[in-house]
Amino acid sequence: MQNSECLRARCARLRATLRRFRRDESGGYLIIGGLTMPVLVGVVGLGTEVGMWYARHHKMQSAADSAAVAAATEYYVNHNANVLATQAQAVAASYGFVAGSKGVTLTLNHPPSSGPYASDQRAVEVLIKEPQRRLFSALYGSSDVDIGARAVALGTGGKGCVIALNPSASGAVTTQGTADVKLDGCSLYDNSANSSAMTVGGSGTLSAESVNIVGGITNTSGITTTNGIATGQSPLADPYASASYGSFTGCDQTNYVAKTTVTLNPGVYCGGLKLNAGASVTLNAGIYYLDQGSLSVNGGASLSGVGVTLVFTSSNGHNYASASINGGANINLVAPTTGPTAGIVMFGDRNMTAGTAFTLNGGSSEVFSGAIYLPRADVSFSGGAASTNGCLQLVADTVTFVGNANFAVNCKGSGTKPIGSSTAQLTE
Repeated sequence: MQNSECLRARCARLRATLRRFRRDESGGYLIIGGLTMPVLVGVVGLGTEVGMWYARHHKMQSAADSAAVAAATEYYVNHNANVLATQAQAVAASYGFVAGSKGVTLTLNHPPSSGPYASDQRAVEVLIKEPQRRLFSALYGSSDVDIGARAVALGTGGKGCVIALNPSASGAVTTQGTADVKLDGCSLYDNSANSSAMTVGGSGTLSAESVNIVGGITNTSGITTTNGIATGQSPLADPYASASYGSFTGCDQTNYVAKTTVTLNPGVYCGGLKLNAGASVTLNAGIYYLDQGSLSVNGGASLSGVGVTLVFTSSNGHNYASASINGGANINLVAPTTGPTAGIVMFGDRNMTAGTAFTLNGGSSEVFSGAIYLPRADVSFSGGAASTNGCLQLVADTVTFVGNANFAVNCKGSGTKPIGSSTAQLTE
């Protein structure tokens, strides 16, 4: 009897204990925490890794942007497609994305493989990819996560071949009559703020990559461009403002007249240099200072030289030298590639009277390789070889095209300076 009562008491206490345990919730969070801990760790890990991947992608995008701009600029300036991939890889590597290392791939497409610039040779597309190893997020998968970046850049600027520096003239650039002006792969710049800064008269035509004017334009019907006509632009800086032709003294020749075949040496030609019909003059390499007077080349005369700069100046500040090249004259002058006058074949003194007349009307037999730099001159021009391989720039106060003219600026290694900034802009 006593044993039975003891057993019932024990059972009652056990039931009471179980009831209290069932009602007690003080340790429940441990069980719940234990069950949910893997999920919580995974979520925190995934969030951390997503942040890391985002930061890596941001850096990768910067690398792709810079690589595309560098490659597009290289092609736009030098037209050498063979080095674009190497250029892009070098830029990407500077950001820590080395093609072929740690799974990094870099693909360059020229032109881009897709998008609005897919057929534009000026555009370059760069794609970078890199696999990312999982850390905490490996709870949700074992394969690497690939992140990538894409950029497209378009080459612009730096390809000017004609610039009029006058800030206010009407018709600072003018085409007359039936002049046919071809700027092959290069652009025209006009710094005049006049409402008629550029004038296309008669049945003249002009084709260019682009036409860029500070002021306005009269008659656009004869103009064709690849990249449009832009007015209201900012004036362009003189690309040769820092160039110097050195100093000179005395006279090596005075009022020199060539009538036959002759070879001349660099020096000071006081009173100018005149080539009569039938004269054939070869200039040895160097700088030729024309101190006052004029360079006069008549029809039937020939003037040639490699590594030559003709400087038009005055030792007394008056009667600055100018030039008159007539139709039928044969001109073939190539600028030096090094030295103080590198890239400049004709150099006008910056102190000469504004509007000093230069007549360069030799037509198709008038070939200059380099820059005709006459910042204070009013230049009347027709000439230039009809070749896309040429290198010809014309920088003057004002420019008038009076006949057919051909320009191209394939000037790599010529010593010339770019007209307009040589760069590229991101488009995608």
